[in-house]
Amino acid sequence: MSALTIDFGEDRVVATMSRPEVRNAIDAEMINEFHALCAELEAEPRILIIVGADGIFASGADIGQLRERRRDDALRGVNSTLFSRIARLPMPVIAAIDGYALGGGAELALAADFRLGTPRIKVGQPETGLGIMAAAGALWRLREVVGEPLAKEILFTGRILNAEEALAAGFVTALHDDVLAAAHELADRIAKQDPLAVRLSKQVFAMPASAHPFVDNIAQAICFESDAKFDRMQAFLDRKKNK
Repeated sequence: MSALTIDFGEDRVVATMSRPEVRNAIDAEMINEFHALCAELEAEPRILIIVGADGIFASGADIGQLRERRRDDALRGVNSTLFSRIARLPMPVIAAIDGYALGGGAELALAADFRLGTPRIKVGQPETGLGIMAAAGALWRLREVVGEPLAKEILFTGRILNAEEALAAGFVTALHDDVLAAAHELADRIAKQDPLAVRLSKQVFAMPASAHPFVDNIAQAICFESDAKFDRMQAFLDRKKNK
């Protein structure tokens, strides 16, 4: 891979966007490499941590390539298809944000389950200033994350949030000087849980309201028959008895 640097661990994968000469702008090659990584994580589920090289998450889509895209490219949903695939990965996704997360970079972060930042982050959707829309998820994910009034301001005026504003709005849940270390700490906490229970919880969480509580019951039935449920509950009872 040339646009991504991938580090595989036993329970997690770290994907580093590495195009520092263009502030890690998301180009076609990076899209293809993310798709290849998603295929691996769909086949062998692990936690995914996404980070950017050289103190920048991603400054957006590669404008040089974006300028040449036409109607059929938009209808294919080049970025939105990938970001939806990342959002649907079996195990949680953590965006470790430093520096700029703008345009497609912000939309990639919005596709993650968790977003952590540094005190240096700048996040926003400047697409309307370039004559296009934020069409890779921000038009609906951003409202869910920060609320409708602020989402409209970001989307319609190009407002860029600094770190404290992003934290107050809920775009990120915490600020850390070493955001990658914080992402690994979060991944450690996830990894201590039962992987099947985490996977099913993520899938059921994403279901529409009309699917509940029926899908909850079905997913819980699967958990109830797993070996991990019996082993973990017995270990809990044993610890309680030995106190």
